[in-house]
Amino acid sequence: NPPVPQPRRRPPGPAGRPAHGRGAGAGGRDAGPATLDADAAITHVWMIHCETTSGIVNPIQDMAKMVKDKKRVFMVDAMSSFGALPLDMMDGLDVMVSSSNKCIEGVPGFSYVLVKRDMLEGSKGRCHSVVLDLHEQWKGLEANGQFRFTPPTHALVAFHQAMREHAEEGGVAARGERYRRNAQQLIKGMRDMGFTTLLSDNQAGPIIQTFLTPRDPNFDFEHFYEALRSRGFAIYPGKLTRRPSFRIGTIGKVDDRGMAGVLKAIREVLAEMKVTDLSPLEA
Repeated sequence: NPPVPQPRRRPPGPAGRPAHGRGAGAGGRDAGPATLDADAAITHVWMIHCETTSGIVNPIQDMAKMVKDKKRVFMVDAMSSFGALPLDMMDGLDVMVSSSNKCIEGVPGFSYVLVKRDMLEGSKGRCHSVVLDLHEQWKGLEANGQFRFTPPTHALVAFHQAMREHAEEGGVAARGERYRRNAQQLIKGMRDMGFTTLLSDNQAGPIIQTFLTPRDPNFDFEHFYEALRSRGFAIYPGKLTRRPSFRIGTIGKVDDRGMAGVLKAIREVLAEMKVTDLSPLEA
């Protein structure tokens, strides 16, 4: 039998350079200016707009102003927000990256970048990856309208249709409002049952909601997950926060009927599991 390939660590080099996360600590985001003042080596600040491990929406406009005041480059990961939450490049964003699915409601398959032209032009010859060379991809599209490699045609066609439907619905404002209604309906229904949300109302966004795992000894997440799945509802498994929890998305082709359906299914599964104590399990 041939040997089984073993995983290998990425060799050290430019493409594997680490990025260092710097938490704000007890000072919260007010500590950001001091952090930048204290370290001139920080040239770029990268922020996730909607953090899907919890559902929190970060204050992009506030952070953009602070970063620009400190004359740094501000880059935003809008994978889970673009198309539903307000986002304006004129607010001080230098780079924004998003995807063909999520709030656009296409299918996964390709990503796109909004970036200032001078930054894009200045990146020529500086990429340490062939396939991720944004400048070369841009030049190729400008020259002949083609991808440098085989394009994800199905995802592009789906994206085109999704953008039509996005406009027909009413754009960012209308889609964001539908997601907010979904989130409000789900949170109210779950709280009425006795579940506790990880985030407060002023922290939670409309994209994904995190609920703390109940302490009831009869609650078994794997059974809960599979029972919901058998009823046509897939939730996010796995513990991604410090506290035992699970997440339910409130985006996509979902409206009040979908939210009512998942709440009904959850009540049925809890009764089936004989779960009565929904107070949160401690970490």
